[in-house]
Amino acid sequence: MASLTGCNSLGASGPTARAIREVRPENARVKVIEVNDTVVRTILATQADHSFARIFGVAQERHGLIGPGATLDISVWESPPAVLFPSASALLLPGASSTGTGTSFQGQVVNAEGVVTVPFVGRVRALGRSPEDVATEIAARLSSKAHDPQVSVRIADNQADGVIVAGDVQSSRRIPLTTKNERLLDVLTGAGGVRQPVDKVLIQVTRGTTVASRPLGAIIRDPGENISLFNDDVVTALYQPFSFQAMGAVAANTEVNFEGTGITLAQALARVGGLQDSRADVKGVFVFRLEDSQALPQDLRDGSLVTAEGKIPVVYRIDMSNPATFFVMQKFPMHDKDILYVSNAPLVDLQKFVGLVSQIAFSVGGIANSVP
Repeated sequence: MASLTGCNSLGASGPTARAIREVRPENARVKVIEVNDTVVRTILATQADHSFARIFGVAQERHGLIGPGATLDISVWESPPAVLFPSASALLLPGASSTGTGTSFQGQVVNAEGVVTVPFVGRVRALGRSPEDVATEIAARLSSKAHDPQVSVRIADNQADGVIVAGDVQSSRRIPLTTKNERLLDVLTGAGGVRQPVDKVLIQVTRGTTVASRPLGAIIRDPGENISLFNDDVVTALYQPFSFQAMGAVAANTEVNFEGTGITLAQALARVGGLQDSRADVKGVFVFRLEDSQALPQDLRDGSLVTAEGKIPVVYRIDMSNPATFFVMQKFPMHDKDILYVSNAPLVDLQKFVGLVSQIAFSVGGIANSVP
């Protein structure tokens, strides 16, 4: 029995529930939070704050302004008797053609100065103006030369106004934006779609200095997340399988992948086979997480450890001896890289000790009986 005097542990898969609840002074900056309905509501509200709709807002309709390098199709008609433009096709201008009293100048590119050149009109500033505005100016400047001119200007190509789609898509490319107000799923479709399963893809949108990401499945499920895009936005599809690690007194100690749309704590426990009846402490279910600071009240943020990414290490404790906890577990969201840990019940160590003492006692008795 003297050999047991120095033993501090009989073997375990991790700390006890008491050891986690009674955090040592040197580790007091790691917060232990009892999970209840209020805590879950705060976490869910923080997730809603990360939505694309809230971060980027609702885009205003594009008015089809002419950008640098845009290609314009310009058409001019004269009322009979037409005296000016029937001969325009003889001007040998690129894209010029004449049909009766109408003449079309196709593929006119806005130059570096933001202007286009129109026969009998000269230089017309187009950059930053609507096609209707440019058409009105051209008609006004032709009124003294042509017979009742009518002018139409159409943007044939506005490559300067577009978004970049990159990452795990079929074809990374720049996609032009039009007056249709292309949305996130429109440009992903234009790039051929994603190459990985939808539930394993994260979509990142970069607009200026603002960067945000959402699971593709959540964007498909919620039309509000399918935001309209701005010029020079960058959309990146990232292959990111989400996972959590299960440890301790659960049926399976393993890493479990889950879909990007997320799962709850109740689902997570079910996927690892639940608690081990013979070992688990129902009051000792914990989720270790690097949490967004916004998900914590100010008094818990004060004095907490903060990672370089602005995350705070916290331990969420779930008391499964309380029946109401099972309803809370159905709403508590699991995050990527969470650790789900279930401690041993206090009696387990006692049982181990009794078993060890019994083995020693039987061994000593067996030796004594074998000695004549």
